[in-house]
Amino acid sequence: MNNNIDNTEVIFLSDPSERLMHPFTNKQIVFTGALSTMTRSEAARKVRAYGGMMQGAVTKETDFLILGKKRRGISTKQLKAEQLISLGLDIQIIDEDDFIWLISMQNK
Repeated sequence: MNNNIDNTEVIFLSDPSERLMHPFTNKQIVFTGALSTMTRSEAARKVRAYGGMMQGAVTKETDFLILGKKRRGISTKQLKAEQLISLGLDIQIIDEDDFIWLISMQNK
């Protein structure tokens, strides 16, 4: 008989030494628009520190498109990403604030 009152579930990893990977690990990243908090080269260094790879243009291999705050309308990169998404590709379009949050995660 289970007397677990709060119904919490305990999950055990098969190997406790396994590390969770950062969302940018082995992913292709593209920026569009200027970032308000750092230069593009600083952002690229942070992406590479988490194992991500920079691309200059959106392609079928793109995983993330980062929208800088200092942009004017919808860029051609964003249009291309949206077109590829409509064809079924898995491209994540995130804004600069979400990018900052992701790179603030501890790289363990």
